[in-house]
Amino acid sequence: MDKTQKYNQLLRDLGFLLGEERDSVARMANAAALIQERMGFFWTGFYRVDGAELVLGPFQGSPACQRIGFGRGVCGTAWKEARTLVVPDVEAFPGHIACSALSRSEIVVPVIRNGAVTAVLDIDSTDLGTFDDTDALWLERLCEIV
Repeated sequence: MDKTQKYNQLLRDLGFLLGEERDSVARMANAAALIQERMGFFWTGFYRVDGAELVLGPFQGSPACQRIGFGRGVCGTAWKEARTLVVPDVEAFPGHIACSALSRSEIVVPVIRNGAVTAVLDIDSTDLGTFDDTDALWLERLCEIV
C-alpha cells in the first residue's frame, strides 16, 4: 500500500473513531495514537496554544519538550506563520529545538479553528527526508477534523 492509500484509509478511520466526540484533548489523543499506529513514525503528538506558548498535549513516543515559545523552533515557527513546515533535516533548521537527538526530520501542521492556530501536530522521524508534500496534504486534511 502506498503512502496516499495509507493516509486515505487513516483519514477515513479517524473520522469514524472521533465520531461525535467534542473534547479537543480526546480527539488529539486518538488522532496521535492512530497516526502512530498506522504510520510508525518516531514521535507523533500535539502542542496546544496556551497564551504565548505551545504546551505539550497528547502524544505517542518518548518524553518531549513541555513548552515552546511563539516563533521558536519548528513548532513555534509553524504556529507563528500559520502554515505547514516540512523539514528534511532538523539540524539545518535555524533554532531547531532538539527534544530528542534521534529526530532527524520533522513535519509540523497547524490546527486552525475560526482563523486562529489552536494547536500544532508535530511528527518526527529518525530518518532524513521522511516527509514531503504528500504528507503535508494528508496531515492538513487530518488536522481539519481533529
